[in-house]
Amino acid sequence: MALIATDDGKSFKPCPEGIHPAVCVDVVDLGEMENVFKPGTKQHKCRIVWQVDEVDPENNKRFVVARMYTISLNEKASLRKDLQSWRGRAFTQEELKGFDLEKLIGVSCQVSVVHAVKDGKTYGNVDSVVALGKGMERLVPVEYIRVKDRPADAQQKNDEDDDSEVPF
Repeated sequence: MALIATDDGKSFKPCPEGIHPAVCVDVVDLGEMENVFKPGTKQHKCRIVWQVDEVDPENNKRFVVARMYTISLNEKASLRKDLQSWRGRAFTQEELKGFDLEKLIGVSCQVSVVHAVKDGKTYGNVDSVVALGKGMERLVPVEYIRVKDRPADAQQKNDEDDDSEVPF
């Protein structure tokens, strides 16, 4: 069975710009990916996903935003900077030996969303993550299924090897 990719013409509505109360709903292991700064090398990446408190009136669901990180707690790493800002404190030397990112699931924060235009489309990108302000209500995830818990794609390729030439 063929699996055909098309431009469905649907428009994607980005999360509005601004600072939003949010809750972490997923941490997705993206595996080893090409290092854009050092071609020929790879870095272990993840994507952290948040639901914000603002609801899209078109589908009556919360907006979802995400940011990709290199999995590193190096002092220059974006992940470390955002986690420290989110926690409201620096990591101890003991914590720097290993931090379980799964602990982030269900933890509230505030995310700053900025828009960027690429190929004529507007995207809502997470610029920074900070702790909730005192007295702010914590959010609970609503109607979100983690990537690792989603059903496998029904359109998977057959297990047979195809050694033919690339047809394009």
